Amino acid sequence: MTPLQLTALLPYILLAAASIVVILLIAFKASHTVIQVVGFLLMCGVAVSLFAVKELLPVSILPLFEIDGFALLFTGLIIFCVLVVGLFSFIYFEEREENPKEYYILLFLSTLGAATMTISRHFISLFIGLEILSVSLYALIAYLRTRNNAVEAGMKYLVLAALSSAFLLFGMALIYMETGSMEFSAIAQKLGASSALFITGIGLMVVAIGFKLALVPFHFWAADVYQGAPSPVTSFIATVSKIGVFAVLLRFAQTIHLQSYPLAYFIFAAIAIISMIAGNLLALQQQNIKRLLAYSSISHFGYLLVAFLPGNAGSNEAVFFYLAAYSLTILSAFGIITLLSNRQQDADHPDFYRGLFWRNPLMATVLTAAMLSLAGIPLTAGFMGKFIVLTTGVRQGLWLPVLVLVVTSVFGLYYYLRIISLLFAEAPAAGPKEKTLHPFFYTATYTALIVLVLLLVWIGVFPSGVIEGIKAFL
Repeated sequence: MTPLQLTALLPYILLAAASIVVILLIAFKASHTVIQVVGFLLMCGVAVSLFAVKELLPVSILPLFEIDGFALLFTGLIIFCVLVVGLFSFIYFEEREENPKEYYILLFLSTLGAATMTISRHFISLFIGLEILSVSLYALIAYLRTRNNAVEAGMKYLVLAALSSAFLLFGMALIYMETGSMEFSAIAQKLGASSALFITGIGLMVVAIGFKLALVPFHFWAADVYQGAPSPVTSFIATVSKIGVFAVLLRFAQTIHLQSYPLAYFIFAAIAIISMIAGNLLALQQQNIKRLLAYSSISHFGYLLVAFLPGNAGSNEAVFFYLAAYSLTILSAFGIITLLSNRQQDADHPDFYRGLFWRNPLMATVLTAAMLSLAGIPLTAGFMGKFIVLTTGVRQGLWLPVLVLVVTSVFGLYYYLRIISLLFAEAPAAGPKEKTLHPFFYTATYTALIVLVLLLVWIGVFPSGVIEGIKAFL
């Protein structure tokens, strides 16, 4: 490997080293606070290294990796999300029954898996990244093992992940049998007329990706996993894990021109439409906040597939913008859930939010902004994300998916506004106020929430700067 290639890999080497550093800190009996601060600084170092290597790109590390602006953009979004999730995690795990130190090893390893997928150009690197991500998530989801629903959620995710891996490997094997290669670009060169083996292989891979992104009809137990996992882990699943999977899907699809195959195009369009409809209809029936956000995420990734369908440069821009807006929004929502959670249970019941504005106006304002952004109300990042997706779809003449997106977004208004109405309802009698421990980290968490909301509004009002930044990388 050349010095240039090693330098280009620097962010990913640092990300791998972060887990080793945490292991050493645990071996030397460092406190939770020390591990949290060191982990945060390491992630900041990874973020800085992304800018440091930008001028060297693109760099190919054959046959496994392609480090380019596309990879840096998605990796940067992943690191940003992990910084926020890590900050939320300290408050959440500090007084839980489990030792929180090993949690950060798993968090950084799963981040490494997601980041590896963003630079993958080969089935082997794709599978390695996916397995690093998935195996770490098994333990993260069931981390609070004394809670029955956490263990149940971990087991359900284990079954789903094993099933999706089986489909993925079988699909890869069929494509390899047809083309004699596992490298994306080589597959594209060796594909002639569509064959039964290639179509079947792509179909099996779509099933696996559908499980990972919780798209209908592969969304089984997604809500159970969201509900049972610790709130910071749920926010990680909703953002980082899905960003990594969607990034590698986008790279693979555009390398082999997947959208040019009529059958594949029809399958993705059908999944998008069904996910938008089913996700919103299922969310309408939910009382549990985490389950509601789980079904909401199904519909949002249905919207994202509308931007995926054109398969051009504009598609890349729309996908990344929407993912960034969605990540900011979902992190804001789960930040409030994390802060309201107590030692006994997560704040996933509506009673936690009834009259919240009268008890804590700042929390209520943040959650209101997040719900309005998820609903796609103007002046929020969510609105601009949907607008850009709609524009991309209209330019390609995707009239049916675009129509379904508009209609189902109207349905979504009901359950988002229902949560907002709870915040301003009559407040129940106030209970004894819990003593606030670790005021520095509470202040940092509140500051992060304020920054997230300001970004939501700023991107919603002035999206041009973000769009130009995305174009510069892509």
